[in-house]
Amino acid sequence: MVDNGNATKTISLESYGIKNATVKYQLTSEQLHEETIQKNQGKEASSGALAVNTGEFTGRSPKDRFIVNDAITKDRVWWGNINIPFEPDAFDALYDRMTEYLSGKEVYVRDSYACADPNYRLNIRVITEYPWSNMFAFNMFLRPEEEELKDFSPEWLVVNAPSFMAVPDRDGTRQHNFAILNFTKKIAIIGGTGYTGEIKKGIFSALNFILPVFKNTLPMHCSANVGEDGETAIFFGLSGTGKTPLSADPDRRLIGDDEHGWTAENTVFNFEGGCYAKVINLTEENEPDIYRAIKPGAILENVIMDEKGEVDFADISITQNTRVSYPIYHIDNIQMPSIGENPKNIFFLTADAFGVLPPISKLTPGQAAYHFISGYTAKVAGTEAGITEPVPSFSACFGAPFMPLHPTEYAEMLSKKMQDAGVHVWLVNTGWTGGPYGVGTRMKLKYTRAMITAALNGSLEAANKDNYHVHSVFGVHQPRTCPNVPTDVLSPRQTWKNDEGYYKTAHKLANSFKENFKKFEEFANAEILAGGPLV
Repeated sequence: MVDNGNATKTISLESYGIKNATVKYQLTSEQLHEETIQKNQGKEASSGALAVNTGEFTGRSPKDRFIVNDAITKDRVWWGNINIPFEPDAFDALYDRMTEYLSGKEVYVRDSYACADPNYRLNIRVITEYPWSNMFAFNMFLRPEEEELKDFSPEWLVVNAPSFMAVPDRDGTRQHNFAILNFTKKIAIIGGTGYTGEIKKGIFSALNFILPVFKNTLPMHCSANVGEDGETAIFFGLSGTGKTPLSADPDRRLIGDDEHGWTAENTVFNFEGGCYAKVINLTEENEPDIYRAIKPGAILENVIMDEKGEVDFADISITQNTRVSYPIYHIDNIQMPSIGENPKNIFFLTADAFGVLPPISKLTPGQAAYHFISGYTAKVAGTEAGITEPVPSFSACFGAPFMPLHPTEYAEMLSKKMQDAGVHVWLVNTGWTGGPYGVGTRMKLKYTRAMITAALNGSLEAANKDNYHVHSVFGVHQPRTCPNVPTDVLSPRQTWKNDEGYYKTAHKLANSFKENFKKFEEFANAEILAGGPLV
């Protein structure tokens, strides 16, 4: 039996090994919302958004992410703790068990695609056990027109079954949950976890291999927006650094908030059709775009609500990683289609909990590649069990868990593109000033916005050209003045009012950078190596 929802196409899952299933194909967001509530798998918030609990897993599980080791991946993937190999035969056996589990059940099927640029489009079929997982796919992937569905031919398949548990001894997994990519068969399977982020990250990881290897395109874990004059800005940053709010600029059109490709034609395109934002301590004042996007069609994950459906965004009793997923058209000021041209500024966002990096600094191409490979931010006390003081956190290319190739391959691509396009690269500290976490204060959002605006409109470069202060520890070019920002804010040393304490802490962080970079040294060229700390 096939329930077509709003589409007219009939599909069979027999070829995938899923037999006698009740197929609910291409249901609307509204239909999936209702089905979730009817099945008692979610509740409606006062905003009209759907609220779900993802169960045991409220975030990604990096140690349970595998890539099938086959002829395509064997000599190209950077194998290790991030990219863990999985045997082809073990994949086939697990896939068969998974499809057998889904046989005879009600399943939800969605045809969608990734990559807004038609030259790079990747058609995807998503099969999910739960209606809200399918709604997530509706939000996060790009949505074909009704007419396109008639001849839709999927290139990749995603099979998602949160209630299907692997048996490690038999299946070759680490534990009962898993996310596995097979590049030969073009299949991603996800089981044992309800965390929806695994769905989009599976395809993101696949594109991080496909685009550089086969399409000469740099994949980027970043947000991007475009100004009135058509120039594009790119924002890299790990979770909690401000990537989503800083790219949602009322004076610029949002291309996308998480995943992009930078082509040989010097264009930037969004992989996705939606946003997946953190909502911890969310307020309308600080992040109006995200706050207002939480309405019918959005999915809230792992939030706490009262009996009236009012969400307490400060309540992290389930997880700190509370999230919302929504289609990009919930944001008012967006670029359609999600493609930008002429990248002119790149921002690396870091929440430096040591409080020693300048709030903004300009990077040379070598420094840019070094900081890109490093992907630095910091964890602060209270974010994880046992953390009582700031801890440096490095994620290569600002997205290590999703990068199948060696980080230097992406960095060299970035460096070449930067130089070819004449791009300015800025390191922006959205973290602490006046001391480390617990002593100093978080950099004011209004100052960070002012610095980014000045970088974008050229006034920061104009005011400091040939007069930047070269930081004595990190070697970055620190501006001496910036419109709408107090001068003393620009110098972290001055804000500390304790030179000895500042330099001691700065050297400590510099050593962490160098220690982390040791594993990349043998693969990095001289320019990249010269981009590290001076001490």
